[in-house]
Formats: sequence, C-alpha cells, structure tokens
Amino acid sequence: MSDSDIFDYVIVGGGSAGCVLANRLSTDPRHSVCLLEAGGRDNWIWFHIPVGYLFAIGNPRSDWMFKTESEPGLNNRVLNYPRGKVLGGSSAINAMIYMRGQREDYDNWRQMGLRGWGWDDVKPIFRRHEDHYLGAGEHHSIGGEWRIEAPRVRWDILDAFIEAAVEAGIPRTDDFNTGDNEGIAYFHVNQKSGRRWSAARGFLRPALSRSNLKVETHAQATRILFEGKRAVGVAFMQNGMLRQIRAREVVISAGAVATPQLLQLSGIGDGSLLQQHGIEIVHHLPGVGENLQDHLQLRPIYRVQGVRTLNEDYRSLVRKGHMALQYALFRRGPLTMAPSQLGAFTRSSPEYATPNLQFHIQPLSLDKFGEEPHPFPAFTASVCNLRPTSRGSIRLRSVNPSDPPSIRLNSLSTKEDRKVAVDALHIARHIVSMPALQKYRPQEYKPGAELTTDEELLQGARDIGTTIFHPVGTAKMGIESDPLSVTDERLRVRGVEGLRVIDASIMPTITSGNTNSPTLMIAEKGAAMIIEDRAGSASAAA
Repeated sequence: MSDSDIFDYVIVGGGSAGCVLANRLSTDPRHSVCLLEAGGRDNWIWFHIPVGYLFAIGNPRSDWMFKTESEPGLNNRVLNYPRGKVLGGSSAINAMIYMRGQREDYDNWRQMGLRGWGWDDVKPIFRRHEDHYLGAGEHHSIGGEWRIEAPRVRWDILDAFIEAAVEAGIPRTDDFNTGDNEGIAYFHVNQKSGRRWSAARGFLRPALSRSNLKVETHAQATRILFEGKRAVGVAFMQNGMLRQIRAREVVISAGAVATPQLLQLSGIGDGSLLQQHGIEIVHHLPGVGENLQDHLQLRPIYRVQGVRTLNEDYRSLVRKGHMALQYALFRRGPLTMAPSQLGAFTRSSPEYATPNLQFHIQPLSLDKFGEEPHPFPAFTASVCNLRPTSRGSIRLRSVNPSDPPSIRLNSLSTKEDRKVAVDALHIARHIVSMPALQKYRPQEYKPGAELTTDEELLQGARDIGTTIFHPVGTAKMGIESDPLSVTDERLRVRGVEGLRVIDASIMPTITSGNTNSPTLMIAEKGAAMIIEDRAGSASAAA
C-alpha cells in the first residue's frame, strides 16, 4: 500500500465492529477496503485459550491499559479500564458471554425516533451471523460466523446458587436471548470446541484471502482528513512514520473510548474543548464524548466450606497439572472458563417492568483481575445495574494521539443508581441466605456482613464498585433535534459527509447485558446500510 492509494472504504479500528465491517464490505470484489488496527495480530496463545483473559487484561501487549479519572462516587478510586489492543479488539480478551439484551432496549431506541432499530428490526440481524449450538429455530440460526456454545465445565457451588436463586423467586431459564432475559442459567459463550471465538477468528480470518481487503496493524489513526466538510482519508502512525490513506468513505470503529478521541482530534466535537487544545474546528458537535454509559459491577464475595472452588485449584500444582491435561486432551475443564459462568437477571424492586439487574456468578474470588485468587474457598456474586442513569464522558487530555483520553464514569452520581446499588446488595444477600447454599456455610467477605443499614451498604458499594468493561454511547445515535446526537439513524456523523461511526459508541442507551454481541449487530446493520446507500447513489447517478 502506498500513500497515494485510494480505497472505497477505510475502517479505523479492527475490533469487534471493524472485523464484521471488513468482512461484509469486502464481499463485493469491486470494492476495495483497508482496515487500520492500532494493535497487533492475535498470534498469542492466551488470545485463544478462554482462561487467557487472566493474562491478557492488564498486559500492555493485549490491553490499552486505560484508567479512569478519580471517581467521586466510588470513594475517589481510579479504576483500570481494559480495552483490547489486538485484531478482534475486546472480543479477544472479554468474558465471551453471548448476550443480546432485552426487547425493550431496542424498542426504546425506536421510540426515540430511530427507525429500523426496534427489536423486530434487529433480531434478524443477530440471527444473520449466528452459529448457535441450540440449532435453527425461532430465536437462533446456524451456519453464521459467530459461534455460540454451552460452557464446558460445571461447579457444585454454582449449581447450588441456581437452586438458591429459584428458592428466592428467580425462575430458571435456558436461554437469555429471546428478548426476555429474566431468570437464571449458565451463560452461552462465544467459543468453538473449547477455544475462544473472537471477532477476528469468526469474521476477519475468512476474509483475509480476499485481494480487495488490506489489513494494516500497529497503525494508530491520528486524525480524519477533510476537504471542507467531507472526510477523504485518514492520517496514521505506523512504525514511527506518519502516513496517509485516502478513501471514498471513512468508517470509525475504534470503540467507545477511542472513537470520540479520534473525532475530537479531527476537529469534530464540542468547539470549546477543541479550542482549548488549539484544534481547528471542522464541525461543532457537542455530543462527541458525552453520554458515556457503563454497567457498574458490585462484587460481593462469600467464603464457603465443604465445596471446591477455583481458589484452591489455582494454588495446587497437582490441580493445575490436571487442568492443563484436561484441556489439552479434551478441551474441557477450568481452562475453558469464561470469567463468569452463571448468570441471573432480576429486578431490584417491583417498580421495574423488566429485569434491571444482572448477576455474574463465579466459583472464585479475587480483589481485582490481574491479581491472584484469595487463599480460601469462595465464590463471587457480582451484580450490575443494567440501566444506569449516571452519565460520564471521554475527552481529550492532549493533542498527542498516543496520550489516553480523560475517562470519567461519574458512577453512582444519581439518586436512582445509588438506590439500585443498595437494593442489589440486599438481593444478593437474600439469595445467599436460601437453604440450598446454607450447607456450605457462606460468610460475607465483601462488602462485609457488619454493614447492615442502607447508608452502610451504599458505602460498601462505593468501596467495591467497578466497571464491567461495557462502555457505550459516546457518539450517540439520535434524531436531529437531540443536542447530544452525533450520528443519525444510518450512523452518518452529523454535519459532515463521507464519515460514519459504527461501533458501541453509537448506542443511545446501554443494552441490558453484555455489550459485545450488540456491537456486532450494529456493525452488521451498519455494513448493510453502507452497501444500500452506495447502491442507491449508483442508481441515482445512472
């Protein structure tokens, strides 16, 4: 590739969305596509063994190592904010949980005036690329690129938690992805035969042999190139050299953290912020970087007795050897584990029409990812608020593209979010108090059984609350009258031409569950829009 090459499409970001876009836009051999990825290739063993997230998160080889600003709502703590630094993006280091969200999530988008984004519109998009172990039916399909399987390991402590949840009034379910995710079940996971199935493996790898697709790694975009108000290419750093690439359409798919940063560096964003950094304003768009939403995760930990957990296995050389052998021979056992195996969706109070809490239950405990498990048997009953009302931001820290942006979550900044946090801890305690778990004599280690009042539990939530790594919303899709709208319903950046954003940052509100598969759906739908619009333009020209 030379700097004089002109592509039909250049995609900035080879993460989950970028891999789908590269595949779909290069299907037609008449269209040339270039994918720019700031990270490297997924040629490290821990990108493929499921438990490798323990080694990938917090590792500069695979993680951008972002950090938040000090969070007042979390007792001024600074949180690690992992994002995948590799082809496949965060799908190469994430929890591998297949989750669409709730019917109401998407119907609410439609009710905001975003035509084509209701549940009945997006469900076929999810199904389009599925290869689901349950087979073809009303809710799922087979033969697509996105492999979904059942977990390949079970734990007595998790089975007991299921029984306790049922005793507490949470129904059993066998599928969280029908539009109604209420209930408790083992998660379905993005794996194939015991190996992680990332977007790079599922979508990008099959397209790499196409002569019209060029993939550039270690290529960090520094700004979008404009002629007037039309995007015409991308400037990027690669191997210490500043390069440029020209394109008929530019698609930013760098994720909810890097996408707004690149827009701001390119002169699109709040004019006052851009002026502070001496950046020439291409278009004043105050919503860029605003509307940041994430699922705040509270991680209650319970010590147990008389039942095996991964904490003990981790400290036993014999057990480690057995786990390695089990994986090598059968692709089963703890090395196939997602970070969370068991899930539950319920309501924090009867005032909610649909579940607003998600539990991620794990047969282990640790203070934070990247650290060793505790030296005692325990399980973690993580719970998050699915529909937070707190809003944060992503803003430039400097004009140097290599400097990470300022990330502010503003967690627990609203009264509603604080109440949901306290109620969530009460519900976790209620489940654990059920007879099915009492035979293991659970004792609350965090936030601490000594916390009894709502005020004390709120303080406990501030102590243990952390991100579950689901940032969305920072290039919000919205109608023209929405002052924070960055993209329209066809994902075109407002006020300029030849530029779209297609990734999790366009979500107007966060979906009710893990956000990776909704991001793939957005990319699938966005690619179809690009192809439709190009065909329409060609017809009009003819």
